[in-house]
Amino acid sequence: MKDTHKDNREIFELWPVPRALFELSLPMIFGQLIILIYSLADTFYIGRTNNPLMVAGVSLLLPVFNISISFANLFGIGGGTLISRLMGAGRDDEAKKVSAFCFYMTIIAAGLFSLTMFIFMEPALRLFGASDDTLIFAKQYTLCVIVIGAIPTILSMTLSNFLRSTGYAKKSGFGMSMGGIINIILDPIFMFVLMPSGYEVIGAGIATMLSNVITCSYFLIVIYKLQGAGILSLSIKNIRPPRKNIYSVFSVGVPAAIAVFLFDLTYIIIDRLAAGHGDIPLAAVGIVLKAERLPLNIGIGLCMGMMPLAAYNYSSGNFARMHEVVNYSRKVGIILGFLSVILYEIFAPYIMRIFIADALTVELGTDFLRARSLATPFMFICFHLVNFFQAVGYGDKALGLGAARWVVFNIPLLFIMNYIFGMYGIVWTQVLADVLMTIVSIIVYKKFEASIKIC
Repeated sequence: MKDTHKDNREIFELWPVPRALFELSLPMIFGQLIILIYSLADTFYIGRTNNPLMVAGVSLLLPVFNISISFANLFGIGGGTLISRLMGAGRDDEAKKVSAFCFYMTIIAAGLFSLTMFIFMEPALRLFGASDDTLIFAKQYTLCVIVIGAIPTILSMTLSNFLRSTGYAKKSGFGMSMGGIINIILDPIFMFVLMPSGYEVIGAGIATMLSNVITCSYFLIVIYKLQGAGILSLSIKNIRPPRKNIYSVFSVGVPAAIAVFLFDLTYIIIDRLAAGHGDIPLAAVGIVLKAERLPLNIGIGLCMGMMPLAAYNYSSGNFARMHEVVNYSRKVGIILGFLSVILYEIFAPYIMRIFIADALTVELGTDFLRARSLATPFMFICFHLVNFFQAVGYGDKALGLGAARWVVFNIPLLFIMNYIFGMYGIVWTQVLADVLMTIVSIIVYKKFEASIKIC
């Protein structure tokens, strides 16, 4: 059998940084774009009903979905980055035990999350901003995607992280892309063919849930087949890694999960504040929060390629290559960020009309999208450096930067800007917060970079 694991080490150690970065990033970027498309597909197809209440109800699920991502980050990023570092240190047996431990812990965490949402569904949705008019649609979508679909959804993201962390970016990206394409195909079938009028949200939820089940099944099959040649394991016999490795998983995974939770909390606050201005502004900002994710998802894919390269070379002591990986990926991300600003400023009204024809929703959403898109380059710098510190095992620095971004800047500014400027203050907050946070992030990274050079 060909030693594909050895080939992956060459990517980490020997390939030129631009080639290695794009080898690991491009499949992830493509996968992230498909994920974005299928997350937008529900909004797009539901928008075809021209019912802003349905759009608003489904949009409320974005914070709930982000909570599921926090569980995936806990064991996917916490475990995945550790696996890359253990590979760099030549400790493959420990990496195998870490993967098995995180696999089973993900299933347990996802199951508990599903049960909790089932029990507390209505109060949770009320907390996220559901009104009497939008609650029924939010509950329909939550039941399918979160309550029934939590385990396959969260487990898919964790397993995708494992594959990416060991150099199998193409398999990881293909799995996520396949799930997205299936969802796009199933959405109109379940919404407009199999479901009667008025039940389109249930159809969208079932389509999304089924696509996640198929994606999860694919990843399970891939990793099962790789167990003999690679360092990933699903065997319960390997479920007990050394205690220091369990600590390392949580030392990075918990900050990664908290960062997503704080991100999620911000979206909840945005929804709550927007709901205070009416259902139409809530629907408009709900579309914007999805439509603006194109450059963000590209940036996430780029960071996904950067993280295993940075983790591996940091652990192996090749700091010069690690610096090159970080600096090159940051430059690429900033360029893409500024290009996206130009495109959003030009095409914002056309983007809004893709999702809904209601004139007032389109008018408000165009203004909102143009304002929030200005934050894109600065937003990339912020989460790029957070992901770097996660990759090299500095969970405390990652948590510090993430907490500062949301707790110190973004959340307080949301309340202040809403009080002073109303709905437009809410959407302009992101730019102001991320400009301030970019300055802080660069200062923290430069100090870390200097300490590495000293060592």
